Amino acid sequence: MARFFYTLAVLALLPWAVLHLLWRARRQPEYLRHWSERFGFFGAADIRGSTTPTIWLHAVSVGETRAAQPLVAALHECYPAHRILFTHMTPTGRATSEALFGDTVARIYLPYDTPWAMRRFLRHLRPQFGLIMETELWPNLIAACRQEKVPLQLVNARLSARSERRYEMFPALTREALRGLAAIGAQSAADAARLEALGARGVTVTGNIKFDVAAPPEQIELGREFRARRGARPTWLAASTREGEEALILDAWKEVGADGAALLVLVPRHPQRFDEVARLATDRGFKVQRRSDNAAIEPATQVLIGDSMGEMFAWYASADVAFIGGSLLDFGSQNLIEAAACGTPILIGPSTRNFAEAAREAIACGAAQSVRDAVDLVVQVNALLANTAVRQVMGAAGRAFAGRHRGATARTMEMISRAVR
Repeated sequence: MARFFYTLAVLALLPWAVLHLLWRARRQPEYLRHWSERFGFFGAADIRGSTTPTIWLHAVSVGETRAAQPLVAALHECYPAHRILFTHMTPTGRATSEALFGDTVARIYLPYDTPWAMRRFLRHLRPQFGLIMETELWPNLIAACRQEKVPLQLVNARLSARSERRYEMFPALTREALRGLAAIGAQSAADAARLEALGARGVTVTGNIKFDVAAPPEQIELGREFRARRGARPTWLAASTREGEEALILDAWKEVGADGAALLVLVPRHPQRFDEVARLATDRGFKVQRRSDNAAIEPATQVLIGDSMGEMFAWYASADVAFIGGSLLDFGSQNLIEAAACGTPILIGPSTRNFAEAAREAIACGAAQSVRDAVDLVVQVNALLANTAVRQVMGAAGRAFAGRHRGATARTMEMISRAVR
């Protein structure tokens, strides 16, 4: 009965979903493409699983897709005769899988969660098993997988206290969804406890797969190239910043930090905001360049806009200090693990719920420092840029921190094998 009312709610929201796609398409035209896939119609998309056995992996957007890299490599190794198909919910997630995996995987959008669209999806695809990255609970999808006898597993699962409270508002629906999964691999014991409190059974703590993502050698080389372009200037990186954060950072940098000696590299999280962020910097009187210009950094340049996709490892490798975006305002933080693995000293704001345990450990071991607000961020940036010895200690602590937590992919593959058997 709970799922019946949920389905009615999904149907009622479908017109809003269409309007939302049109609204997003104003700034990101890619939202107008592949519409039929969102409703369970695949047209000419060559994704049938009747001849080639298929493993289906759902990664909603950019972060989940990038985190899946070591898991995809392990799946290719363990199941060489299978084809891997990604499903996404956003164009940026889809573009990220194209950049990372090319033709080695297929990709489509996951349909909206209606019973008939999910049945069409599964009968067209016919996966041997499915994997959902992190925490995407779609009740009708999970029910359809049970009906079609497709083992569906939740891998690299995380659940913040805030998300737990949201799911607690729908206890019967959440419990049915969690118990419909063939297996759940949680990032931490705290995540496992929250999932079990909501009704999940037999949760395995596998660790965070993001610790297993290795910096590609070509990205490290590109980082060296970035360093060569800027010369000897000290540089700090504001990585994966979210809407509202750039203005705060730029205002603070202008007020207490920008003296011409150091360079600020701003890399917005979403590509549709590259032009907007460049205007924010220009309107405040900064001398601005863009990565897409592919030019040496002029001595007078104060802000460099990282308007590129798939180069975050290179930005971390080239920076003297990195601030993790999404943590200054209440977005829950972006991924700090890549910066730690590169040995880049980390600064992180007060909002860390998406990486709560990793942030606590990174701060505790000396790989990261917390900041209260944008002014505090700039003050700490200046202090670190002036102290090479402290940066070296923090960088070494970050590498050690990342190394201690590797191995989640192997534990996840063991769980997958058990569930599939």
